[in-house]
Amino acid sequence: MHIEAGVVDGAKMLLSYGTAAAVFGATAKVAFDNMKENGITSLLLKSIIATIVVFFCFEVLPHYPIGVSEVHLILGTTIFLVFGLAPAAIGLALGLAIQGLFFAQFDLPQYGINVTTLLASMLILDMAMKKIVPAKTAYKDITYSQMLKMSIVWEGAVVSWVAFWAFYGQGFSLTNVENVVTFGGAYMAVVLIEPLVDIAVLTAVKAFHKTNECTTMMFDKRLCKASI
Repeated sequence: MHIEAGVVDGAKMLLSYGTAAAVFGATAKVAFDNMKENGITSLLLKSIIATIVVFFCFEVLPHYPIGVSEVHLILGTTIFLVFGLAPAAIGLALGLAIQGLFFAQFDLPQYGINVTTLLASMLILDMAMKKIVPAKTAYKDITYSQMLKMSIVWEGAVVSWVAFWAFYGQGFSLTNVENVVTFGGAYMAVVLIEPLVDIAVLTAVKAFHKTNECTTMMFDKRLCKASI
């Protein structure tokens, strides 16, 4: 999902500063709400772990440049389910920043673009979750079909944002359209992998929950217990 350097440049970069400010504002709001409910220590702990997971996905797991961007297995739905919206969003923003600052400085000019893609997609996933998973269902009890729908929403949102930035920056030339379609097709293949990872993680949570309580200090409160 990293937009390649030069896809958006010049005065067009101004839009990315505005969209980044918007998603940072939305993230600050959900982080504040999370802190009021669970405490600052819990928010910080979950955010740190989420950041480590995101950085691992960006820097350690295989990633391939295809078309206008790169294909990553980000595990966005996984960190959302395990840690919650606010820690997941913070982890995405910090993981992306750490990678850019220390390992991929050439990505820093596109930080506003890439962080918008990730955080806006995470906020979209949160809205979709309210439709996909009933409030009386704990995340550990999510079915594979629900998990697949979540993955489609997450990956689809990421691909849609990448397409937006590519068309915004380079127009609708045949080459650019082909590059976007190539990237989109490759990235949506991740839909086949991420639900399996999520199901494996949730299965482990179920096994753990049989003999232990899921602490809200480390995990999202809905991971093991329904919201109502």
